[in-house]
Amino acid sequence: MGDEPRGTLRLYIADSSEAFLNGPLLAGFLAAHPHVDLDVAVSNAPVDIVAEGYDAGVKLGEIIDRDMIAVPVSGDLLLVAVGSPAYLERRGTPRHPRDLVEHDVVNWHPTPEAPPYRWEFTEKGRDFAVTVRSRVLTTDPGLLLSLARAGAGLAMLYEGQARDDIARGDLVRVLEEFSTPFDGFYLFYPARRQASAPLRALIAHLRAAKGSRPHGVRARR
Repeated sequence: MGDEPRGTLRLYIADSSEAFLNGPLLAGFLAAHPHVDLDVAVSNAPVDIVAEGYDAGVKLGEIIDRDMIAVPVSGDLLLVAVGSPAYLERRGTPRHPRDLVEHDVVNWHPTPEAPPYRWEFTEKGRDFAVTVRSRVLTTDPGLLLSLARAGAGLAMLYEGQARDDIARGDLVRVLEEFSTPFDGFYLFYPARRQASAPLRALIAHLRAAKGSRPHGVRARR
């Protein structure tokens, strides 16, 4: 009993980390470690996890600081631009990202104070971002999906969020040739601080689930 991890594990998780928040991963961890409790904050607001007393966080690998140790939570991700068949029939299909200026867009920002997301694309190996006119701006990715499905405009979503709607024909992908995969979500914690027993147990659980080892992640600047 003395060797079993005990205590509360405090985590700060981006609300779009579907692979971490969809239930089975955390439920499996709790079942394997009955003496560990979780205190999970879910938000996209930037926070210093050390200053705020969190054991670890989960966010995209490309925005993790250099002095953090990171453990893969998801594989590579893909953002897809989508619209409903009714919207595309009414407004036409964009053929290039520059055509987005002629379209209604339902868009996202991480916090009410943050600027709107600039839609990111790749053309001939060159990454670029497009400022779109946000007919609707929200912090809730679920609202983007609902509005796009209802024909309010084009939306940029994680492929996993839109997969079922695309398969049913409720949403149609556009600008596919300009979308490329990028680094996914990672659990991260300070390299300079020893991980607690509950955090080490979670890291081992992630390694077993993903078949990968922890490694340092250098943020892309």
